[in-house]
Amino acid sequence: MKILLPILKGRARSAPKAFGASPRGRLSRPTNRGLTRRPSLQVALPVITIFAVASFIAPAVAQAREVVHKGDVVVVPLRGEVAPSLLAFLRRAVKAAESNQASAIIFEMNTYGGRLDAAADIVNALNQTSIPTYTFINTNAGSAGAIIAIATQHIFMAPVSAIGAAAPILPTGEDLPTTAREKTISYWSALIRGSAIKNGHNPDIAEAFINKDKEVKIGDRVVHPKGAILTLNAQEATERINNKPLLAEGVVDSIVDLTKKAGLKGNVVAIEPTGFEQIAFWITALAPLLLLGGILGAYLEFKIPGATLPGIISAICFALFFLGHYLAGLAGWEVVALFVLGIVLVLIEILFFAHSTIVFGVVGVFLILASLLWTMIDRYPGQNFFPTGKMLAVPLLNLFIAIISSLIVIALLARYLPRTSIYRRFALMDSNPPGPSLAGAPRQFATALSLTPGMQGTAVTVLRPSGKARFADHVVDVVTEGEFITPQTAVTVIQTDGMRVVVKRAAQG
Repeated sequence: MKILLPILKGRARSAPKAFGASPRGRLSRPTNRGLTRRPSLQVALPVITIFAVASFIAPAVAQAREVVHKGDVVVVPLRGEVAPSLLAFLRRAVKAAESNQASAIIFEMNTYGGRLDAAADIVNALNQTSIPTYTFINTNAGSAGAIIAIATQHIFMAPVSAIGAAAPILPTGEDLPTTAREKTISYWSALIRGSAIKNGHNPDIAEAFINKDKEVKIGDRVVHPKGAILTLNAQEATERINNKPLLAEGVVDSIVDLTKKAGLKGNVVAIEPTGFEQIAFWITALAPLLLLGGILGAYLEFKIPGATLPGIISAICFALFFLGHYLAGLAGWEVVALFVLGIVLVLIEILFFAHSTIVFGVVGVFLILASLLWTMIDRYPGQNFFPTGKMLAVPLLNLFIAIISSLIVIALLARYLPRTSIYRRFALMDSNPPGPSLAGAPRQFATALSLTPGMQGTAVTVLRPSGKARFADHVVDVVTEGEFITPQTAVTVIQTDGMRVVVKRAAQG
């Protein structure tokens, strides 16, 4: 500030000579037009940014919903490690198939397993489906893959393939400690038995995949003695006992062969991963941070005059938030429309009805919060419109963390940001646009006029929160504690700190 002071004083001395100066030093009419155009640009740039990002990624991620039509048989590949990215892809594919009324879903599986937590989420997703589900084990359904296959209603296997060996182990490949192993097997045995019963499979077979102490006995025949984890090849899994297959309904060579043996008549279409699923996993995991960045960016956009970068960052954070949850199969574009509508209502409140009504602002904030919450809810077609408590738990927690964190950071910014050199630089740039439109405003600092707390003046420009106010015959740079004050409004000095003058709206007499 010591370096800037002589330069600003030099401008103050030369200002009265500028074109269009008035005798009383009032701002000329072009100044107001210049100041009112800048907020429009600040609002427009973030909106343009969010739509640009959406239009770049949307065509790739919308492919799944475009290729599926009513009555189609949808083929979904489940290859590689069972991980959260696979869950994101599968969930999106299942919802696309159900939304477009596909006749069946076939999961073409080739996996040696992976993370049990991801497998549990995939099992939950499959058990939510309302259309027939098939698994084509095209070589491997090991470990977590076996658990997923049991969650489908029909299982077919390639001639050389296997299913089973789902015992839980540590990431290092070592066995779990005794107590942890017993607890894990007990939980997963119950889960896989329930899934098997729901989908018409033998629960004892399913449990034997994960529990080596489980004996499988059908009638008087012991199919699998206890003491080892059960694994079945195609011939063993399709063996018929008491006129029922042990697990798989048949051996097939391909998807086409499967559709013929299963009597599926619809057109076969495939949904492939887009490559964004891993990104979607990280975006959904970082949802509170993205919300925090979006809220803080929006706050700084309106608090720092002349700055457009915070608004762009805010738009990018919200765009990533919505796109990530879309990629993860959690939300559609309708929540984006709801969010944009909420923003429009809030802007209408700020720009046109700031001092007359709060209806637009309240409705807008409600729509924004509702869209953010709804985006994070994992809801499947056919479920009740109103989510259950379990469905709301994680979204509410994420939203709560983001809002509380935002309030804390905003409180700190409102207190300390106006004192920083960066903020003052933007404030001065915004209050001094170049050209003849500022003619006639004598440039004086608070130090050139003795200002004390309680002294009253009039706002010359909009204070949002910085701007200019007139005290006696002097126009000085002022800042509020965060409130917006329109021009020609009476203000009162509440604090002075060197060149910094803090004011508030004067009390109505």
